[in-house]
Amino acid sequence: MPTHHRNRGARGNERADKTATPLTTQQKKTAGPGTQDLAGLQPRRAATKLVEAVLGQGKTLDITLGEHAAVAPFSRMEERDRALARAIAATALRRKGQIDAIFDSFLERPLKGKTVAFYAIARAALAEILFMNAPDHAVVNLAVQQARADKRTRHLAGLLNAVLRKASVNGPGLAAAQDSALINTPDWLWQNWVRAHGEEKARALAEANLQEAALDITVKSDPESWARRLGGEQVGPVTVRLAQRGRIETLDGFEDGQWWVQDAAAALPARLLGNVAGMRVADLCAAPGGKTAQLAWAGARVTALDISASRLARLRDNLERLALNAEIVATDVNEFETENRFDAVLLDAPCSATGTIRRHPDIPHLKRPSDIEKLSEVQARLLNKAVSLTKPGGRLVYCTCSLEPEEGEEQIARITSSGAPVTVERIAGQEAARCSHTATEQGFIRTWPFASPQGSGDAPADGFFIARLSVDARQC
Repeated sequence: MPTHHRNRGARGNERADKTATPLTTQQKKTAGPGTQDLAGLQPRRAATKLVEAVLGQGKTLDITLGEHAAVAPFSRMEERDRALARAIAATALRRKGQIDAIFDSFLERPLKGKTVAFYAIARAALAEILFMNAPDHAVVNLAVQQARADKRTRHLAGLLNAVLRKASVNGPGLAAAQDSALINTPDWLWQNWVRAHGEEKARALAEANLQEAALDITVKSDPESWARRLGGEQVGPVTVRLAQRGRIETLDGFEDGQWWVQDAAAALPARLLGNVAGMRVADLCAAPGGKTAQLAWAGARVTALDISASRLARLRDNLERLALNAEIVATDVNEFETENRFDAVLLDAPCSATGTIRRHPDIPHLKRPSDIEKLSEVQARLLNKAVSLTKPGGRLVYCTCSLEPEEGEEQIARITSSGAPVTVERIAGQEAARCSHTATEQGFIRTWPFASPQGSGDAPADGFFIARLSVDARQC
């Protein structure tokens, strides 16, 4: 299969994880004149469409899910089947390096021509066979059925059948001998992490990204009680980590607006502004609104700005459910002007999001080094704007959900050395609550998606960089 990885040998004797995902059964439905879907075929077709959209069209997994929600086969599926389709696609993306190497090992020669659709079927099938405890024969049959039904792939159905059957027998052993952390991480990203954080942390990051992230919620009050009610665990002053997944709309407290979905690390930046009750606070690049909700609940008079009107509509809906208020402005932050500066500003800048790969396994396949370079320029402009919007004597928190220094430490080094009227206000390690984190020598916080590097037992969280700045009170 086409891949951006160099040839890598096995390192260690790691066993391929087998995350059990229950398979669905579904009554046969008429798919067209004279044909019937096999049981379970629809979620596999849906998973293949998702994989093809990400790897063939460069679309994000979440956007694709949204676009396909009202389109067959998604629209005809039960919620459980939709969840299965997403799980298969996410596993295929998460384990793409391993899957490609194993599939290719059973090909006598590389395939020629347009094969994106074919490989999407193969990758989805191998994700189930190798990593989801699915019955091999059923998965192979469903994959071959897909290939025969698609004019782009029907001439390769026999080859697919032969290769998948070989992989079902020998694939698990090959997977166990692979260095899963290394082979599933793009070379450029692995080198970035080794250079920035050292090989030990790079490996820990890559291993963490092979697991699905937990679902965290921020509660308005009494997190200990909500943890009991929802069967979760309190992992921060306002954060409850849920043990089970499902439709969040059905959970106790959602309809009443008692909590909202927000990773434990994402809940830190707003808290690091301190007591904001009664203050005018700007939340820049605010959508989808978790930090806006925190600030509003803390008593701030919040102005939430974002360039995306559609994302702000979601923010508005969330605030309405939570019975919270904020001024919402759809604008390019760099063009926003106000006569009165804000007492405090929070900038969660657009970034490569490499700290959220556990949640978004499409990121390694969609991002490139050039994207980080371009985003760094955007962040620099936004940070300068954020300073100009902050009152003298005010506080500014800058954060990104990125693991790349260009989007974190280097941004702060640039602005502090530019003569801008800002000073780094050190963040103490204990302010990171129970997130797995590192308090850096410069006074910043980095959170990690793996167990605490400081051995404190803190919970893994999305990878964030957070810096706190004070704006010089003596400036004119």
